[in-house]
Amino acid sequence: MDRAEAHAAIASLARHFQPSSLRPGDEIAIRLSTGDTPTLAELELEPEPGRTIRAIRQPDGSWEDKQEVAARTRFLVRASGTVDGGLFPAMTRAGLPAGMALSLIRILGHQVDFQRDLKPGDRFAILFDRFRDDDGDLLGHGQIIKATLTLSGRTLEIWRHRDRDGSTEWYDQQGRSLRRSFLRTPLDGARISSGFGLRSHPVLGFNRMHQGIDFAAPSGTPIYAAADGTIVSAKREGGYGLMVRIRHNSGVETRYAHMSRFARNIAPGRHVRQGTVVGAVGSTGLSTGPHLHYEVAMNGRPVNPASHVQQAIRLAGAELNAFRARQRTLTRLVAGFGTRDEVALASD
Repeated sequence: MDRAEAHAAIASLARHFQPSSLRPGDEIAIRLSTGDTPTLAELELEPEPGRTIRAIRQPDGSWEDKQEVAARTRFLVRASGTVDGGLFPAMTRAGLPAGMALSLIRILGHQVDFQRDLKPGDRFAILFDRFRDDDGDLLGHGQIIKATLTLSGRTLEIWRHRDRDGSTEWYDQQGRSLRRSFLRTPLDGARISSGFGLRSHPVLGFNRMHQGIDFAAPSGTPIYAAADGTIVSAKREGGYGLMVRIRHNSGVETRYAHMSRFARNIAPGRHVRQGTVVGAVGSTGLSTGPHLHYEVAMNGRPVNPASHVQQAIRLAGAELNAFRARQRTLTRLVAGFGTRDEVALASD
């Protein structure tokens, strides 16, 4: 293609889609004019199912951009099953998209200790939405709306709710927010290998206070900030190896040690949100194998991370009424499933 023509066509497309977002494997349709010297006549790409973008050359040589979005219907989908190994593979086998499954596990990290609370035979039922075109072809998935887990006889229900300000949070059956000041576990799929308190140090060989909790996990496992805060330091600190310190409100500091590496842009002074990746599991410093050593300190004094939680925020007034109405509507829809796992809701 002539470079000037190609640049003009790409610039036209960019009004609807940034070309830098293209990835290997994406398909682009190119149409050429007929004749002895073919020229670029049209570019077409589909950045997502049901959305087509075109740049079409006009008779005067200018370019016209068009975007077509297929009519789509929203469906409510149910995925349910039994845990016979890990929760993630059980949910994906039941039909929940992998990205949704991982997102739900992170959300449940506020409420569930996956090492202690999850047992074989536990059940789950998840409601989410997906979109299809008029021919029934899949266009994509939306969001999880509700999740129910039965853990060792205890039932946990969580609901997605958007408030009047447009903010979306997760709430339990009573309208209490799942969001806590601090995550119970700052990484996915780990097991506790050493708790808080006096222990025999595995490297030094004598008893001393273990000021945090150790989570055994494969090297490279992402480590998340347990709460909103500001990075105090990210450096090597003696027996702790590579360690990140984060300062939070009310004189609280969290510490993440023995990392294999720091996450990109993790530096002193940077503000991070709860769930931001701050590094990866490793075995640096005085360590016998890959794990995260996690500490919480209040005004400089170590406290047990397992007991450092805060009361949940609860919906009230008009917001609680809207939440209850949403619950009743969804309950009626679920009652209409019958033997099906997908029901049409409305055009979008």
